[in-house]
Amino acid sequence: MTENYPLPRFNFHQKYLNALSQTSQRRHLYQSHGLSFSSNDYLGLATGTEISNAAQKAIDANIPIGSGGSRLLSGNHEQHEALETEAAAFFKAQSSLYFANGYAANMAVLSTLPQKGDMIFYDDLIHASSHDGMRLARCEAQSFAHNDTQDLHAKIKIWRAKNPDNNMWILFETYYSMDGDRAPIDAISDLAHQYDAIMVIDEAHACGVYGPDGRGLAAHLDGRDNAIILRTCGKAMGCEGALLCLPNIAKDFLINRARHFIFSTAPSPLIAHSVRTALRIMQIQPQRREALMQLCDYAAKILSPLGAITHGGPIIPIIIGEAKRTMDIAAALQDAGFDIRAIRPPTVAQGSSRLRICISLNIDREDIDNLALTLKKLLSKDCYES
Repeated sequence: MTENYPLPRFNFHQKYLNALSQTSQRRHLYQSHGLSFSSNDYLGLATGTEISNAAQKAIDANIPIGSGGSRLLSGNHEQHEALETEAAAFFKAQSSLYFANGYAANMAVLSTLPQKGDMIFYDDLIHASSHDGMRLARCEAQSFAHNDTQDLHAKIKIWRAKNPDNNMWILFETYYSMDGDRAPIDAISDLAHQYDAIMVIDEAHACGVYGPDGRGLAAHLDGRDNAIILRTCGKAMGCEGALLCLPNIAKDFLINRARHFIFSTAPSPLIAHSVRTALRIMQIQPQRREALMQLCDYAAKILSPLGAITHGGPIIPIIIGEAKRTMDIAAALQDAGFDIRAIRPPTVAQGSSRLRICISLNIDREDIDNLALTLKKLLSKDCYES
């Protein structure tokens, strides 16, 4: 449905929205319904009872929901500091800093830490929040081809030869949210060591799913003085917010200079307490990750014949191509009781619109079987043929 708002002062905005409708790119809000194949709640913690029960006990103990101010004014609570201490120990980092969400954390790092004369090299498929952070950065930025360490090496070698004394920053994700593939972490780390670069590593979709105790694919890099690692708390942890695991000096600098931290109301102390609970669950319940990986393997086996691209993890894209066709198939799946969303440009490249299937502990093998049967019928219909 295309809404029209006859307000002359908004003519530009109306034309823009109409153009999005014509190309099947106009976004709308609607609630999730049906079997959960779009949620990032990989371990089922957001929908489970363990964190909610702990939160209820915290409420009974008068831990506040609201912080009442920024961390530097009245909003700093013992729950924030306890979470940061426990997270630093859990991830084996020098320190950690808690933000309201991963978007704010990425924006804070990139708009604050790199300085004039520095250079940021970033993977082509890095998160939108990183792109927005780089727009506010004091230095230049240059992309390198996705997961291509040869391209990265060639570019940083040229830049370092001309800039021996300035800082170089390398941005990448360990597990990519639209393709489900992994970064060549050790190869990038070797380049960072060789050329004295600082890595800003986004573990948003890997934290809780991979690594010892769910510490992520880059867990072995924690504690290094050239690694800043982001772990979001709203995906596998089932809560909200984001933890930056970073050197002590970087944390101190962000507290003093990061506008996204200084001028923002502190996250809820109750949610900070909930994240502490999630960290403990990740540590003492490895069976959740084991069950998830078994389910991912099963989904790969069942969905690969239908064109799914699988890399052995919970994010499984099926590339449809044209945006409208992708939207039509997603709508039909939703009508059949499967919560699956279409991903279109500009989130992904033109011609690569896709169904983004997420595997979590909120579904089981029977649900995957039923999805495959329904999807096979839809893909075989003449009305969905390319």
